Amino acid sequence: MPDFLLPTAFIDSAAPNIAAFARQAAGDESDEVTRAVRLYYAVRDGIVYTPYCDFHSLDTFRASAVLARGDGFCVGKAAVLAAVARASGIPARVGFADVRNHLCTPRLRALVGGDVFYYHGYTEMAVAGRWVKATPAFDRVLCDKFGVRPLEFDGRSDSLFHAYDRGGRRHMEYLRDHGAHADVPVDEIVATFAREYPRLMESSPRASDTQFRREAEESA
Repeated sequence: MPDFLLPTAFIDSAAPNIAAFARQAAGDESDEVTRAVRLYYAVRDGIVYTPYCDFHSLDTFRASAVLARGDGFCVGKAAVLAAVARASGIPARVGFADVRNHLCTPRLRALVGGDVFYYHGYTEMAVAGRWVKATPAFDRVLCDKFGVRPLEFDGRSDSLFHAYDRGGRRHMEYLRDHGAHADVPVDEIVATFAREYPRLMESSPRASDTQFRREAEESA
C-alpha cells in the first residue's frame, strides 16, 4: 500500500499545483470517504474532457501538466485524481480497460476508425479498507450535451461507466480490463494507440478545450 502513496513520473503527487488542488478540494475534512468524494467531483468537473490531445507529448499523461492546462482525456484525468488522492493521504492507482461505444462524435469516430476505445482510464482509491473504482473523465457539461447522466461517486461503490444514456439506449460496454498500475504505462498506451489509431496519431489533433463539447452538441 505505501507504493500507492508515493509520487511517480506521471502521477506526480508532490507537484505544488497537485498539492494545492487537493487541499482546496478536500479542505480540512478528516473523513477519508468524504475526501475521496470531494476530490472525485473536483477533478470530474474542474478539468474539461477532451480526446483531442497531443499523444506524442508526455505532458498529455502527466497529472500536474493536465491540471495546469485544465483539460485532458480519460487517462490524464485519471492520473490527476490518483495524484490528488495520494496528496490527500489516500492510496491510489490507475486502471485501464478497452470499451465499446464511448461518448463519441462523428469526427472522433472517423479518427479512431470505429467504436472501440483502448485504454480507457479510471482511478482506484483505497477507501475504508477496500479499493473502489472511479471514472472522472466526463464532466457534467459534456454529459448534458450527450444526454448522458454524469457518473456519480459515493466513495464506497465502484463508479465505472455509462451503460445507458438517458433514453435507455446502450451506451458503453467494457470489453477487456488491463488491470491497475502504480503509474501510467505510457509506452504501452502509446504503442497501442499507434497500432489501433494511426489516423489519430498521425494528426494528433490538439483542439480548444471546448471543441469536443461543440461536436457533442451538434451530434446529439
